[in-house]
Amino acid sequence: MILVVPSFYKDFKCIAGDCPDSCCQGWEVDADSDSLEYYSTLDGEIKRKIDSVLDKDEFGNTIFRLVENKRCPFLNKDNLCDMHIAIGGEHTPYTCRMFPRFINDFGGTREMGISFSCPVASDMMFNLTEPMSFVSEADNMPPQLNEIDAQVYYYLKKARERAFTIIQDRTVHIKDRLIKLLNYGVELQSNLENYQEGNNKIDFFDVFKNPEVINQEWLEHIENRHVNEISNELFNENIASYFIFRYFLTAVYDYDVLSKIKMAVIGVLITTYFGEDSWTIHLWSKETEHSQYNMDRYKELLKNAKCLSVDELKKRILNK
Repeated sequence: MILVVPSFYKDFKCIAGDCPDSCCQGWEVDADSDSLEYYSTLDGEIKRKIDSVLDKDEFGNTIFRLVENKRCPFLNKDNLCDMHIAIGGEHTPYTCRMFPRFINDFGGTREMGISFSCPVASDMMFNLTEPMSFVSEADNMPPQLNEIDAQVYYYLKKARERAFTIIQDRTVHIKDRLIKLLNYGVELQSNLENYQEGNNKIDFFDVFKNPEVINQEWLEHIENRHVNEISNELFNENIASYFIFRYFLTAVYDYDVLSKIKMAVIGVLITTYFGEDSWTIHLWSKETEHSQYNMDRYKELLKNAKCLSVDELKKRILNK
């Protein structure tokens, strides 16, 4: 298998208890089957603690029941993981071991990156000075079984290269790059599948009021918004590049590339309106990308909300 990662991927290091946020607070963690099998072999205090906090969510998944302030039951007063301390990080749940990494598999190619939901990762990407770039290497993992249409995959892969070229063209103002990116998305979508934008009348700012609230601070950012002009060239390029890398090629599964391009544009508007810093995009990502409920709602609105139509997004880019 070919592994594709951002050039800075291996530079990421978790800072554990020194982190200004905690990935062990705010959301439930699934207890995957392999981890549960290992926990069944344990004994002593850590086994009793694990057994005492296992629960089921509304979908029937086994989870660790949160405690006060939505903290993981293993998160101690020093913001360190008692499970990690007791049995080693390699035996924590898969979600914990992977965070903030994400994986997209495309048959013989696996793409991995880090998410804005981690403040350290967010700082890294927000403050890149060179255009976001990627490296490929072969590993010993076998290709993943899939039903990908190879022709569509290679079409999208080539198209993504063009999307990066558009958004990373520093001879052009970031606003003009975003307009060009949207136009390119419309062109690409017309070659894939009919895309009918909806007429859901939701207000633009209500889009970001997720039904599942992970951190109240995000709601404060929405309430204290300022409708500014898009200005910062550098970090907005980095934000758009992140979304293009993370989501663009997943259109091979649903043929909806235009919504993925809209995400790149909206990512820029998030920091433009809610706070021009890495913390803001971190909060959004934690609220949205790591809640299946919130993310499903967002994906639906990308296509159905009138305020997120191509024409309306262009107006916002141009501050009209």
